[in-house]
Amino acid sequence: MKTFDGLFTELTEKMASQSPESGTVRELAKGKHFIGKKIVEEAAEVWMAAEHEGQARTAEEISQLLYHLQVMMLANKLTLQDVYKYL
Repeated sequence: MKTFDGLFTELTEKMASQSPESGTVRELAKGKHFIGKKIVEEAAEVWMAAEHEGQARTAEEISQLLYHLQVMMLANKLTLQDVYKYL
């Protein structure tokens, strides 16, 4: 099972590899505007799942939102510590 910190490490490694097969690398290449749109889309899907689709679907959508948030962190050269200091 992945953790928030573990996912960030994995995505950081994918970014460093610059593998063209990586969805993370492709998303980063599309830029902050694209990533931002994905975040907004996923946030809406979290809300709709929470309202109408139950716990499992809500958890799945939250996991996708967390993924795209971490991609945005990488696009902005932010670390987990940069974010944790505001929690």
